[in-house]
Amino acid sequence: MFENYSFTVAERFLRYVQIDTQSDPQSQSYPSTEKQKDLGRLLVQELLQMGLSDAALDEYGYVYATLPARSDKAIPVICFCAHMDTAPDCTGQGVKPIVHRNYDGGDLILPDDPAQVISPREHPYLASRKGDDIITASGTTLLGADDKAGVAVIMDMVHFLVEHPEIPHGTIRILFTPDEEIGRGVNKLDMARLGADFGYTLDGGERGSLEDETFSANAMTVTFHGVSAHPGYAKDKLVNALKLAAHFIESLPKDEWSPETTDGRYGFVHPVRMSGIAEKAVVELIVRDFITNRLTAYEGALRNRLEDTLATWPGATAEVVVTEQYRNMKEILDQHPEVSEYAAEAIGRAGLTVGRNSARGGTDGSRLSFMGLPCPNIFTGEMAFHGKHEYVSIQDMQKSVETIVHLAMIWQEGA
Repeated sequence: MFENYSFTVAERFLRYVQIDTQSDPQSQSYPSTEKQKDLGRLLVQELLQMGLSDAALDEYGYVYATLPARSDKAIPVICFCAHMDTAPDCTGQGVKPIVHRNYDGGDLILPDDPAQVISPREHPYLASRKGDDIITASGTTLLGADDKAGVAVIMDMVHFLVEHPEIPHGTIRILFTPDEEIGRGVNKLDMARLGADFGYTLDGGERGSLEDETFSANAMTVTFHGVSAHPGYAKDKLVNALKLAAHFIESLPKDEWSPETTDGRYGFVHPVRMSGIAEKAVVELIVRDFITNRLTAYEGALRNRLEDTLATWPGATAEVVVTEQYRNMKEILDQHPEVSEYAAEAIGRAGLTVGRNSARGGTDGSRLSFMGLPCPNIFTGEMAFHGKHEYVSIQDMQKSVETIVHLAMIWQEGA
């Protein structure tokens, strides 16, 4: 089916990553940065050119489009989703993608900063992609494969199905979201407008991987209130909120609980931001675990450490705000096993071995699953995301295109 097809995923990807779409967690607007709409407008233009006549970008930065059904069967409406923004962790301005043809298995030295070396010793999956065409950034930015690889895969899937009208499938909804990297990817999503029954995010890593379980996640904000005083006359008066915050962070365990000391199915507590002055300081944390009720246990332990900190400085006070971020999608997907089973079958039809994984993080699919759209996550080949060593294999992206074309066909067959 794909023998004579000229994939467009790589050329699309190279075009998309050069558009700066970095989101901003400190912004209160939707989307958090207007520049995300620059990519959205381009995608709408390309979708219209391919004949998806309802393609549109809304005021919040969402791109919606429909590929009409080519079957008389009553088939559930399937959504394919990817996010347009890139992470705040590393700049996405001025991305210069480089294609390393027929990768030889050695170190990839990035020319704009030769100190940046992507080594298969540190990235074992890269070694397995010897002979592939690898795309990296130039050494001063992230690449943006997370998740413009997913965007490009979906766009090439649309292109393939438009070019092959003989392939039967149900109605397919296309969704591109902003602000996934800052946890707001579906905050303003119009579910009625989307109108899908089941969905798949294209935001996974290694070839063949399928993620149908994620962390459950909360955010915790601790605000410390000290007592301000002129430092020259502060004896027995000053209570420094910054020292309170530092003491609280220092009280966290050094050999457990943290991202740097856990893997597999262990959760963690992670301080992500601290700000303030002597009078008032704020510590922002994220709390993660695969079992939702463990979040409460983590939060209780944090409150105990907070009480110990306050007891050290009489006169200090603090308040805690806990915010739900997302929940483990498996809680919903277990109620609809065919969604993951069809994805696994599609990966197999693409000639790959299925890797069922639990994501130590979350995707838009985590939130979407609890909003009524059961939504596991499918691989795109994006690797080492959020940093300058990010890379993707063109052949992995092509296999991802094949997978979701097969997936659309499987839903039609199963109807």
